Amino acid sequence: MTATVPPILIAKGKYDVLLLPKMANRHGLIAGATGTGKTVTLRVLAEQFSRTGVPVFMADIKGDLSGLPLPGGENPKVVERVSKLGLKDFSFEKYPVTFWDVWGEQGHPVRTTVSEMGPLLLSRILHLNEIQGSVLTLVFKIADDHGLLLLDLKDLRAMVQFVGDQAEQFRTQYGNISAASIGAIQRSLVTLEEQGGDKFFGEPALNIQDFMQSDSGGKGMINILTADKLMQSPGVYATLLLWLLSELFEQLPEVGDPPKPKLVFFFDEAHLLFDDVPKVLEEKIEQVVRLIRSKGVGIYFVTQNPLDLPETVLGQLGNRVQHALRAFTPKDQKNIKAAAETFRSNPKLKVAKALTELAVGEALVSLLDDQGSPTIVERALVCPPHSRLSPLTPEERGQLIRGSVLYGHYEKAVDRESAYEKLREKAESSGVEPQGKLPQTRRTAEPKSETTRLIQAMAKSAAHAVGSQIGRQIIRGVLGSIFGSARKR
Repeated sequence: MTATVPPILIAKGKYDVLLLPKMANRHGLIAGATGTGKTVTLRVLAEQFSRTGVPVFMADIKGDLSGLPLPGGENPKVVERVSKLGLKDFSFEKYPVTFWDVWGEQGHPVRTTVSEMGPLLLSRILHLNEIQGSVLTLVFKIADDHGLLLLDLKDLRAMVQFVGDQAEQFRTQYGNISAASIGAIQRSLVTLEEQGGDKFFGEPALNIQDFMQSDSGGKGMINILTADKLMQSPGVYATLLLWLLSELFEQLPEVGDPPKPKLVFFFDEAHLLFDDVPKVLEEKIEQVVRLIRSKGVGIYFVTQNPLDLPETVLGQLGNRVQHALRAFTPKDQKNIKAAAETFRSNPKLKVAKALTELAVGEALVSLLDDQGSPTIVERALVCPPHSRLSPLTPEERGQLIRGSVLYGHYEKAVDRESAYEKLREKAESSGVEPQGKLPQTRRTAEPKSETTRLIQAMAKSAAHAVGSQIGRQIIRGVLGSIFGSARKR
């Protein structure tokens, strides 16, 4: 018989507000205007999940979450909140933390391969329109058909150029490939590379299992993605986190209803996920949120207003912590009324009025009971964090990174033979002179027989590429299982 995991205390009002671990994978929402206490609530939940043995992932957007690896005690407001809530057994604690950083400057590098990201999410990062995105999908398809691995940006740039150069050759089998779309993709790739995007694509790719760790004392690992620099490109930030969710969905087995989550994923600035998102992608996001629960993953969206999220997503968020909202304009007042209606009503509480009166660190809370039904909304004070509120110094952070068991693995980039090298080799063996960094092929002046030989030579190499793990995964793209394909091993 499965042991019951003790409930998690997250706030105190008239009663203790307890989150049931077995309901924590039913997802959640932390909402409220700027400065109302959302980040502290996120921290408190992360600490409590870690204490329960649940690994956590979250992005540190403002740089104020890095103090989690050290015990608190320096902040008088925390001491005051402990006294006010009568937390007799409260103690300051540290938590196991792994730092991650796309640029590898303030954490272990986070990388994926181009093929793992897939054309759907790459189109969003590259700001491609629908037609350009469809051409990018064809580029992936052609690479897959010819056994060419797309690992880093130079692979993709080489592949895009090759497809553009041989558009006439590919038209019969794959359809029209316009020079304008190829040019737009190439320009976007150059821009992404200039912005440092090349740091994100390559190997060793992130092993999502490295998120799912605990320390020797049984506390779940808190994985912190340094995101202050990343947030300068909000679309890239949102797409990166969506890719991480898709990887979790792909790789984790079905677990049904576990006594506690396998991982809790906090999605800060969640509104960015749905800004200007194509309808097809929004539908896939909604499916991920709905289905990933059975993998034991709880997603907690953090945003200013619950109405920032589509109704289909908001309706799946069973555990809610709502901080104060502002009512400066008629539109604000309308939004407050709408937000109040998302809670299960409490006859003793005027929710809409309370939403404008909540103090910093105070919230309206509704959590799922043991039957999976939302409790009536209660007004409560969020418990204080146990870890240090002030950020780590660069020296402290560096010491923690170097002391990590992962240190040295992700820091060493690997550049193995892939599409760039294959295309360059085939072009040279066919007597086509490469120009610059990318393999060049002759255009219409080139005899068709020579082009055919080049493509046939590429096809012969497919068996070797498809024999590798990533070769088998090229066709998957992002959210592969939801589209009907499964990850192959």
